[in-house]
Amino acid sequence: MPADPRDVLSRPAPAPDVTVSYGDHPDQLADLRVPAGSGPPRRLVIVVHGGFWRAEYDRRHTDPLAAALTGLGHPVAQVEYRRTGQPGGGWPATLTDVLAGVTELPRLAAEALPGRVAAGPPLLVGHSAGGHLALYVAATAPDAVGGVLALAPVSNLAEAYRLDLDEGAVAALLGGGPADHPERYAEADPRSLVPIPTRTVVAHGSLDEQVPVGMSREFVAAGRAAGGDVHLVELPECEHFGLIDPESAAWPQITAAFRSLRKDR
Repeated sequence: MPADPRDVLSRPAPAPDVTVSYGDHPDQLADLRVPAGSGPPRRLVIVVHGGFWRAEYDRRHTDPLAAALTGLGHPVAQVEYRRTGQPGGGWPATLTDVLAGVTELPRLAAEALPGRVAAGPPLLVGHSAGGHLALYVAATAPDAVGGVLALAPVSNLAEAYRLDLDEGAVAALLGGGPADHPERYAEADPRSLVPIPTRTVVAHGSLDEQVPVGMSREFVAAGRAAGGDVHLVELPECEHFGLIDPESAAWPQITAAFRSLRKDR
């Protein structure tokens, strides 16, 4: 019987090396991991977890992904943030928490991991709703981001609302639909923010049942038409969770997409 792709969400992985806080709220923190080996300092990688922005999903399910990224020689931070269903979560704190974390974590990581973090803006790896948040940060603060690998991102919030992805997840994040809060969608929806100024690679499985691959196809096409440095890697035999699973058949393509972000960096 084939393994359940969701097994990666609860698979044990090495514990992080240190946890730092980027704000005063208990969820404004990040776990840091030391890169494998003793090579030169490398740019910080910030993993932004998914889970449709909901409180029941936290950074722990990206432990295998984060541990594998350290194997590529990078220091890694798994950023946590306030989520819907908990006090303070949703609009705007979920978005501004990640923005603050991305801005502060390169300094905090350099202090906590001396000699391991290279200067310069971090690379963001975001999955699903975390892919949305990574794209939002890159559009909002492009100088703070060195590149984005968006894995099955929710890249069109208005369309995700129309499709009712995860039974009202976007409405819970933004407080309603585009007709209720057009200004929030204008500010938070990556589709309304193209072209994203930062080099971006979008990876998406054709078998994805959580976030339709057509959303990424359209987002990347729109970004390229607008002059953006954005590229699509479509994985024909992959579903939603294989993208963050170092044991999946898709992983070599994910690592290749990641390495393409750091050329000449």
